[in-house]
Amino acid sequence: MFLTVPTLLTWTRIIAIPLLVGVFELGLEQRLQNLVATVMFVVFAATDWLDGYLARKLNQTSSFGAFLDPVADKFLVCASLLVLVNLQRVDVFVALIIIGREIAISALREWMAQLGAAKSVAVHMLGKVKTTVQMIAIPFLLFHGHLFGVIDTNRWGRWLIWLSAILTVWSMIYYLRKALPEIRSRVKK
Repeated sequence: MFLTVPTLLTWTRIIAIPLLVGVFELGLEQRLQNLVATVMFVVFAATDWLDGYLARKLNQTSSFGAFLDPVADKFLVCASLLVLVNLQRVDVFVALIIIGREIAISALREWMAQLGAAKSVAVHMLGKVKTTVQMIAIPFLLFHGHLFGVIDTNRWGRWLIWLSAILTVWSMIYYLRKALPEIRSRVKK
């Protein structure tokens, strides 16, 4: 299942991440850099929805695809956050919260899967809301201007990325609380 259409879309998202980072190294005019990076991020983020849709529609779901898809998402978000920190559009503290949570929850999910309790930390609506807020905040911050001459994407992006950081902590606490009973039962054995 390494070469299905959905998995190839996921691989494309991973391989294209250096292109997103590289846009800011090309020496283009800043507004053009911002626009190109924003469009690239939105297209890459859309492939996340598309690969899942196609996997279900074409009956090409696989355990490898289920593993790779969230990894690609995390790479995309983390790479974008690092670019935004470098551009001084996101506070390092916010990036550390978001990236740290992604690492911690990924490790927790792996551990719970080894214990046979993966369902206790299955994706919850709170995590989906957090991801949605991130996926709106990041392109706003990449664009860094006025959308349609009206929407100050920098201001909205900063508010949304802070909201995302709050949701990040909240969802991490939620997942840890869900895993705690299983962890306690394993420690007692």
